[in-house]
Parts: sequence; structure tokens; C-alpha cells
Amino acid sequence: MKRIPMQIASTLALGFVSLAATAATEAIKQDQWPFSATPRATFAEPWAMTFLPDGTALVTEKGGTLKHVDVQTGDARDIDGVPEVAYGGQGGLGDVILHPNYAQNRIIYLSYAEQGEGGDRGAAVARATLELGDDGGSLSDVEVIWRQTPKFSGRGHYAHRLAFGPDGKLWISSGDRQEFTPAQDMNSNLGKILRLNDDGSVPSDNPFADKGGVTAQIWSLGQRNPLGIAFDAQGRLWEHEMGPEGGDEFNLIQKGGNYGYPEVSEGEHYDGTPIPNHDTRPEFIAPKISWTPVISPAGLIIYGGDRFADWNGDAFIGGLSFKGLVRVTLDGEEATEAARYDLGSRIREVEEGPDGSIWVLEDGKGGRLLQLQPK
Repeated sequence: MKRIPMQIASTLALGFVSLAATAATEAIKQDQWPFSATPRATFAEPWAMTFLPDGTALVTEKGGTLKHVDVQTGDARDIDGVPEVAYGGQGGLGDVILHPNYAQNRIIYLSYAEQGEGGDRGAAVARATLELGDDGGSLSDVEVIWRQTPKFSGRGHYAHRLAFGPDGKLWISSGDRQEFTPAQDMNSNLGKILRLNDDGSVPSDNPFADKGGVTAQIWSLGQRNPLGIAFDAQGRLWEHEMGPEGGDEFNLIQKGGNYGYPEVSEGEHYDGTPIPNHDTRPEFIAPKISWTPVISPAGLIIYGGDRFADWNGDAFIGGLSFKGLVRVTLDGEEATEAARYDLGSRIREVEEGPDGSIWVLEDGKGGRLLQLQPK
């Protein structure tokens, strides 16, 4: 039997020690969590999820696949009829939500990046009727009800998060597409929070409804890359967005409000060019919280369940660069970071389950669906 050279043996030993140390660190980290984390399924670049009335879920994969998932067994089956997506960079299949009357009409909404003419791309929102079956299911009556205007050649900052508000209206976050100035351009729906009727038409009480065109869609402006929107129990809309080099934001969204980007920010441009802070321009609305170093926020819920009773009314934000969950307490119109939970992986999506569990989707290939429950 050949002997292992001393240098190789030492390297192997160090490797085993390193693995053991990593495992010990992970065990310590999990001991500090106020919850258990149970893996339920694994996906290819998952991006968003929503629960169906029967407790199963829909999960989007960025490459263009919509899955119907039994979250207890992990069984996941494809749903046919998803619109073609422009996959690449930050683009692909995005958010998925249910119509408020889903139990009666079976209508769902999907956001995604779509290809335009001449290589340009932009986000779109489609609604469709969902038919489930033993083989997964299919979409019918697919109709595009909203598009980003204009399209650009880049593959970043689509944002395209979706939510239905207590008013029954459809809310859409639209990123600036890394083009900066559209966020202040009232003839563009980029860098904005938008409010539509469930069929894509414009409500007559929108702040700029009398202007017509895409301007009529606008609820607020001056956003950069808003990757989370959620309503609290009082009907207030909260939003988070990625800042440039520093300055991630958590905002309370006001009707007709201007949040300043790219005129102001708590961060700087990636090339080092400074951006004035919000306090230099009081006409722009400052964030309730800003983060430097950044957390790279993605996914947002405002918890309303009983399983984590002490957290009822708190916001939970997924962290990509932070690699965990950030908990924020809300007190009326004010917000304060309360805790961070290091999960050791990039978190793309956060959702509240029907039983009050908190569910998170890890980002990237092999991203897991984790169920968080009280210990």
C-alpha cells in the first residue's frame, strides 16, 4: 500500500479541520436563530413564490419556468404556457401573485423580462388563467397588461415586483434599468412605483391620471431598483430598493412622492462620482432606513401571522449580499432595523405561509426553499 506523502497528508488534514470548523460555525450560527429552517425543495435560480388557497405554492425560476409545488413533499411540476422571457443578467421570469378573487377566477399575474426590437429589453406583466392538473398545469388566456417604457439594451434593474393592495389595485415596482435619468422622467414609467386596475387600465384617482399615457400610471417616482413592495395592516405601502455604491433604502411610499434618485442618494455612483444626500434637497423624500454597507435587499413581507407572535407587524427583508434576513420594526410611519439573521446564503424571496411560517427562497442555481418555524 502506497504511503501518502507528508505534505499531502498535512494538506488533507488541514482540509478536514477546515470542514470541521465550518460545520461547527454553521452549528453555532443555527443555535443563535430564533427559528428552525427546514429545506423543502430545490430550484434552478428561483425568484419568487406565492401560496395557493390549498397550501401548495407557485414558484418562478428565472430561466422561464413556473412550478406548482407541494411544499411539504417538495414535489414540483412545470406549468405550461408561460410567456417567453429574455433570460440573462438580472432578466428572466420574475414575480408571481394571485388575483384577489383567485378562488373564483383562477387568474394569476407574472412579471418577466421580454425581448423588444433591435436587441432592447424591458419588463412586462401578464395575467393568465391557471389550470392545475396531475402533470403540473397550464396557463390560458395569457394577456400582457403592462410594459416598461422605453426599452433598453441592458439586462439590469427590471425590478418588476408585484402586489395587490387593500384597494384591489395592482401595484408594480419598475426599476430605472441602470439608465439613471428615467427615474425623474414623467414620460417614462421606469424608476417608479405604478398603480393599475387589475386589467392594466389606469385608476382615475392616480396622482397624475389627468396627464394620460404612461404618466398616468405613476404613483411615485425617483426609485432606483425597487425589489420589494408590501402593505402593512393599516394599508400603508412600504418599499425597499438597492442603492448605488452604498445607500440601500427602505421607504414609506406616498401618493405622488418623489424619492430623489438619481438627484440624491445616500450612496455614490460606482465610478466614485458623489451623489448629494437627501438632506441637501428637502423637496425629495428621504428613506426611513438606509444601509451602508449595503444589504442588497430582495423580497419583502410585513408579517401578519401568529406563529411568530412577537413579530406581528414587522417587516422581513431578504438580503443578497448580507446572506440572510433583516427584521425591521414598524411604528406608524417610522421604521427601525431590529435584527439580522445570518442564513449563510443569498436570499431572493420572502413569503408568509398560510400557517404563519416564514418561507424564504435562496438565490441562484440549487436555491432551496426553506420553511422557518419557531423553535
